[in-house]
Amino acid sequence: MSLSGEYLPSTSEWARTQAETYEATGGQESADMRGVPIIVLTTVGAKTGGLRKTALMRVEHDGKYAVVASKGGAPDHPAWYFNLVKNSRVALQDGDVKKEYEAHMAEGAERDEWWGYATDVWPDYDEYQKKTERRIELFVLEPVD
Repeated sequence: MSLSGEYLPSTSEWARTQAETYEATGGQESADMRGVPIIVLTTVGAKTGGLRKTALMRVEHDGKYAVVASKGGAPDHPAWYFNLVKNSRVALQDGDVKKEYEAHMAEGAERDEWWGYATDVWPDYDEYQKKTERRIELFVLEPVD
């Protein structure tokens, strides 16, 4: 993969452990959250330039993925949101498959479509949106050839 930088582990122990275990086992361990499959997203830090790894819900459709910047409905965006805004090239691991993707923020009908896919996978996203005044952003990841 062409993403480069020093790996900077999450300061959250559970998040760091889940992402690292998932990667180390090719998605065989730590592969779900409450029974729902996850992926590991690698981003380039907006401030640090370091590689950040985040376990997120697996929202896939026709070879593309969506990542939802919900942060459980918190009033502020998750840190990885800012990474994607600044550096749209990401890596994603789904099981034992790792690929690079180009991310863009979904708008309009595309956002509506992908929000539907996301809430089919993780219905809590609708509840998270009700908890916050900010619009929960959603990025679509398209594979890089």
